[in-house]
Amino acid sequence: MFYFGGLFGVLTLGLWLFCLVDVITTDDGDARNLPKVGWLLIVLFFPLVGSIAWLVAGRPVRPAGRPRAYERTAPAFPEYDHPGRFAAADSESDAEFLRRCRERAEEQRRKAREAKGESH
Repeated sequence: MFYFGGLFGVLTLGLWLFCLVDVITTDDGDARNLPKVGWLLIVLFFPLVGSIAWLVAGRPVRPAGRPRAYERTAPAFPEYDHPGRFAAADSESDAEFLRRCRERAEEQRRKAREAKGESH
């Protein structure tokens, strides 16, 4: 019988700690039915009942697709299929773009050589 009581106590402590951390890390406006501070006091002073009440009535319901704070979502488009991505309509536009890229690269190389020559 003592073993069951000890196991029950450990499980209650684990549940209480989980709920306490969950209340603390929940955004202020996301808690249901009571303000976050109210839930924190209930869970803090009534470990078992408060924890169960938090899980049933206070914990925010998050849709599966909604990211939490500081989480990134996968892009909706593959790398080269972004809307508005430039694609040359004809070969002349493409050739002009490549010419400007070569000129820019050559200018950057020239500036790098000059900067390297000045530093010696």
